[in-house]
Amino acid sequence: MARNARPRPAPAPPRPRRLPTRKVTVVIPVLNESRTIGEIVRFARADRLVGEVLVIDDGSIDGTPELAEQAGARVVTSALMGKGESMEEGWQHARHDVLVYLDGDLTGLRKGLIRKLVEPLLRNEADFVKAKFTRAAGRVTILTAKPLLKTYFPELAEFAQPLGGIIAARRDLLQRLRFENDYGVDIGLLIDATRERARIVEVDIGELRHDSQSLDALGEMAMQVTRTIIERAAEWGRLRLSFIQQSRERDRVRRVRQEVALKRLENVERLALIDMDGTLLNGRFVIELARATGREEALQPLLDNELLSPVQRTRRIAALFAGVPRQVFRRVARDIPLMPGAVETVVGLRKAGYRVVIVTDSYHSAAETVRRRVFADFAIAHLMRFRHEKATGRVTFAPAMREPVKCRKHRLCKLNVLHHLCAELNVPPDRVLAVGDSENDICVLRGAGNSVAFQPKRPSVRDAAKHTLEEDLRGILKLLGEPVPALSEIREMNLDPENAS
Repeated sequence: MARNARPRPAPAPPRPRRLPTRKVTVVIPVLNESRTIGEIVRFARADRLVGEVLVIDDGSIDGTPELAEQAGARVVTSALMGKGESMEEGWQHARHDVLVYLDGDLTGLRKGLIRKLVEPLLRNEADFVKAKFTRAAGRVTILTAKPLLKTYFPELAEFAQPLGGIIAARRDLLQRLRFENDYGVDIGLLIDATRERARIVEVDIGELRHDSQSLDALGEMAMQVTRTIIERAAEWGRLRLSFIQQSRERDRVRRVRQEVALKRLENVERLALIDMDGTLLNGRFVIELARATGREEALQPLLDNELLSPVQRTRRIAALFAGVPRQVFRRVARDIPLMPGAVETVVGLRKAGYRVVIVTDSYHSAAETVRRRVFADFAIAHLMRFRHEKATGRVTFAPAMREPVKCRKHRLCKLNVLHHLCAELNVPPDRVLAVGDSENDICVLRGAGNSVAFQPKRPSVRDAAKHTLEEDLRGILKLLGEPVPALSEIREMNLDPENAS
C-alpha cells in the first residue's frame, strides 16, 4: 500500500430486497365455517401486504358471514353454490390484481404464510403459486390424483399437494382459467395454468391442519377429481394408447431409480446381494433371449469379448435386441429354469432378517421378472429402454453401479452397489452377504462381510469368496445356520412377489 494511502472501507452488506408495495386480496370461500372464519380473517388482515379480505359465502346458516364481517372482512354472497363458483367470483370482486386463496376451515396458521405465497408473484418470478405444507397427503391425493397425474400429466406429478386450495395467482391469469364447481376445481386450475404456460412454483408454508372428512365425502371428492383430470387429459389429446404406454415407460424408469426402490425397505439390519445369471437362473438371460429371437450368431462374437470394455460390450449387446417386444423379454426371463433351491434360499434369507437384492449386469426387465419369481425385495440392473412396447436397443447403466465409485478397477462394478446400499440404508459392509459365480462378482465377493461363490466359473471367483457351494443354493442357509423353508410353507406364507418387501 502506498504511503499515507487510506484503507478502503469494507463494502456495506447488501440490503435485503424489498417487495413492491402492491396490495393483495385474500379470498376465502366459505360454507358454515363459523368455528374458524373469524380467526382466519384476523390472521389475514394482520399482514401488511393484505389490502382486503374477501369472504365469498355459499349461503351459510351458522352465522359465518356475520362473524367474518365482525373480524373485518368484506362479505359477498355467491350467486351460485359451490367452491369453484365462489373462487371465480373472488377474482371478479377483488380490488387488487394479486390474489391469495385460503380455505375456510384452516387452523394453525403461521405468521408470514401470505408473504411466502405472494413473494414469487410480486418479484415477477412466478404467475401461479401452490402451497405445500407439512401434513401427510390425503387419501384422495395418494390413491386418485397422484396416479392419474403420473399417467396423464407427469409434468405435475411432483407437486406435494396438487389438490390443495391454498394458492396465489395474478388476476390476468385467473381470468383465463376454468373453475370447476366441485372438488375438481383445484387440480383443474393447476392443469389449466400449465396449459397457459404459467410459471408455477410450490412454496412450503409450514404445518397446517384441515378438518377431516367422512369416507363418503372422500369418495365423492375422488370421483370429481378423477373426472376433472380425465376431461383435461382428453382436451390435451392424452387419452391415446401410445401416451399411456409412454407413461408406463416413465413409471418403469422411475422405479429403477434407487431412491424409489429403497423406499420399499425399512429397518434394514442385514443385506444379501445375489447375482442373477448362473446363480438364481440356471442359464444366462441374453443367451436365451438371443436364442428366442434368432440372434445367436450375432451375439456370439460379443460374449465375453475381452477386446471390448464391459461398457462397450453391454451397449453392443443391447443394440442387438432393438425391436424385440417387451413381452418377449418377460417371457424369456420367466421360462429360464431357476437353480435348485433358489426360491427357498431367498425366502429363508428374508425370514432370517436379510433384505434380498438381485444385482445383475443384465436388464431390469428380466431382473424384475426373476425378482418376482423368487420373492426377492428388489433388483438393481441396467435399463433397456422401450418405445411402443419394443426395445430401442439403448441401455441406461444402473446408477448404483457407478456411484459412489469404490472400485478402482472397473467403471461399472457391483462393489459400488454394495457401498451405495450400505450408505443409504446405514448397514455396515460386514453385515452384507454376497453370492455370485463369475468374474463380474469378484469385487463384491471380496468387499462383503460374508460371501459365497456358487458354482464358480473360474478359480479367481472361488478365491475371492469366503465359502464355495457347488450343488444347491440352499447350502447358503446351512452355512448361516438358518432353517430351509419348505415350498408348502412358502405357499402358506402367501408371499406376494409384486410387493415383496
